[in-house]
Amino acid sequence: MRAVGIILAGGNSNKMRELTHKRAVAAMPIAGSYRAIDFALSNMSNSHIQKVAVLTQYNARSLNEHLNSSKWWDFGRKQGGLYVFTPTITAENGYWYRGTADAVYQNLDFLKRCHEPYVIITSGDAVYKMDYNKVLEYHIAKKADITVVCKELGPNEDASRFGTIKMNDSMRIEEFEEKPMVAQSQIVSTGIYVIRRRQLIDLIERCAEDDRHDFVTDILIRYKNLKKIYGYKIKDYWSNISTVDAYYQTNMDFLKPEVREYFFRTQPSIYSKVSDLPPAKYNPGSMVKNSLVASGSIINGTVENSILFKKTFVGNNCVIKNSIILNDVYLGDNVYIENCIVESRDTIRANTRYVGENGVRVVVEKNERYAL
Repeated sequence: MRAVGIILAGGNSNKMRELTHKRAVAAMPIAGSYRAIDFALSNMSNSHIQKVAVLTQYNARSLNEHLNSSKWWDFGRKQGGLYVFTPTITAENGYWYRGTADAVYQNLDFLKRCHEPYVIITSGDAVYKMDYNKVLEYHIAKKADITVVCKELGPNEDASRFGTIKMNDSMRIEEFEEKPMVAQSQIVSTGIYVIRRRQLIDLIERCAEDDRHDFVTDILIRYKNLKKIYGYKIKDYWSNISTVDAYYQTNMDFLKPEVREYFFRTQPSIYSKVSDLPPAKYNPGSMVKNSLVASGSIINGTVENSILFKKTFVGNNCVIKNSIILNDVYLGDNVYIENCIVESRDTIRANTRYVGENGVRVVVEKNERYAL
């Protein structure tokens, strides 16, 4: 094995609002049957990176439950293993993770015990497929100190919520601005990095000595003129779900045939924890158009252009349009839902109506609505 993996899954996105009040962003349900972190874990497994550490912190219970067995992603402890690290209070340290660099620093013993020469660092809140070995080969060929995987967004996409990058003709990064007020470039960092393990240990220890805690600000931006930092551009599908609109749109993308083909029918596969549930049941009178309906669901009404996660019950004469219904939701009879996200483990009373209008998403939780 040439690389060890680190997945940063401890942060909280305030832009997710009510959706992250009881779960981490990396634990957000995606495409009916997956969690956001499944994509990073599957990419690690498919790239034959067999030793992976997941750093969790904020609202980590459901995420830790999801990660309680490594078998779903084929991380065997004899070959490497899946390690889940949460902040630990010690005699020397009384802090929770104060940033991405500090999260790595507090678990630096893990890296020091490894023998792999390289480290792949990624976040747990993006939906994509990637062979990290191609990035690693590029990193070695460029003789780079750090390689940043980046993507060029469309002209109408908002780049200001990411780190924006400008590179020269040789792909060396000359400018890196983290979440600018006004983006000067549509090329953004995907939060995926390749770095030599011993160099990462050295940079993280320097950050700790200087009381610096953020990987992007205190390593990438601070050292961009001192270290050889290169960009590796990708063209395939990549989406970060750290806002409500981005989360909604990413799920809706799975209603497009080409996206479903890419993730569900094209190798390598995306893996997730499997529940022993019966297949979805469509009772007489139900009608479903262009929707994803997960296992354990029972449909009695009309579902159009929507995603229904596991164990959803749709009552008689219900109409669901352009909406996302999370796990274990009961919808009473005669409910109308459009342009909404319904929180998991909820019961929507019969004869109620929830509609998000003028492009505004509505999160429905315990029969309360929140415009986002």
